[in-house]
Amino acid sequence: MTRIAFIGMGEAGSALITGWGIGAHGPISAFDKKTDYADTKPVMDERYAELGVTGAADLAEALAEADLVFCVVTADQADAAAKAAAPHLKPGAFFCDCNSCAPSSKQASAKVIEAAGGRYVDVAVMAPVHPKLNMVPLLISGPHADDIAPILQALPMSLRIIPGEVGRASTIKMVRSVLIKGLEALTSEFMLAVQAAGVADEVLPSLANNYPGFDWDAQTTYNFERSMVHGVRRAAEMVEVAKTLDDLGLPNRMCKATVDWQLQLANTDAAPPANPKDSNAEAMAEMLLPFFKAH
Repeated sequence: MTRIAFIGMGEAGSALITGWGIGAHGPISAFDKKTDYADTKPVMDERYAELGVTGAADLAEALAEADLVFCVVTADQADAAAKAAAPHLKPGAFFCDCNSCAPSSKQASAKVIEAAGGRYVDVAVMAPVHPKLNMVPLLISGPHADDIAPILQALPMSLRIIPGEVGRASTIKMVRSVLIKGLEALTSEFMLAVQAAGVADEVLPSLANNYPGFDWDAQTTYNFERSMVHGVRRAAEMVEVAKTLDDLGLPNRMCKATVDWQLQLANTDAAPPANPKDSNAEAMAEMLLPFFKAH
């Protein structure tokens, strides 16, 4: 049986294990740096217990017996995680870098892992892990993609191989995020302006002329909620998206502005709705306006 370890045990790691079924793949070890801090350790210990995961005291303990490692941290921690993990990998262990990073960042991490005797796999997670859990669509690339594909599919996981070097899978995710995350920022800026000006009754219906069939209210509500809950993580991803464009020799002004929007929405201290479907864009904009008018 393949021994599995996780670096990071947040939403993504929890979703994968839940989807496989608790205990379906034998003992799974994990290390999350939040266990190093007194204020977050109890939450992590409880999560480990709920998932049937062995919470390790450090990376060396977590990775000691692992044949397959999933690195699921925030984009700004991916490089540090790879460097910290490399000395503790079993020879030939697969290192699945599932973080939302620029191709050049993935290539730098790959050199570290490969030099230590591990097998690095570029993994791009192409949708939110909920509701699909372990069957969230993945793209994988790099020299070990063909070798690991049947192992991941047997867990099971849903994936497609992108031929080419490390970074090809992540390139697709990064350039896609220019639009996806950019639209989140743009609709937020738009909706706040609509609400502040008191013209929602005129402007929102008029959008149907340009985008027939598109539910602006539902999408804007969803975008607000996603950024309020996950804005810090999404901002870290957009820093890597901006790096991707810079590496391509292209301007990245919209990406940098999206970083700012994601962070602002994450740091409003406003409570996101428990169920976004129970709210609406106008109500959420009205709730958020006081946090933005001060700026």
